[in-house]
Amino acid sequence: MKSKTSITLSEDILLNVKRVARKGESRSETIERLLSERLGEEAARRAREREVAQINRHAEALNAEAADVLAFQGDL
Repeated sequence: MKSKTSITLSEDILLNVKRVARKGESRSETIERLLSERLGEEAARRAREREVAQINRHAEALNAEAADVLAFQGDL
């Protein structure tokens, strides 16, 4: 479902919206596509940050485990 809203944008933003619009795409469609893409990028960035934080919380234990495994390996 779509909701109608009103926003105020500067002329330079509107010119850029016009510049990046795909053939046959309305200004509203362009703005919606650009927002959707940017919001998706932001969600992916936040997910990566959570993953890195989780890895960092367990890094010491993971590194100790890896060192332990490597200690069991013999010379090749």
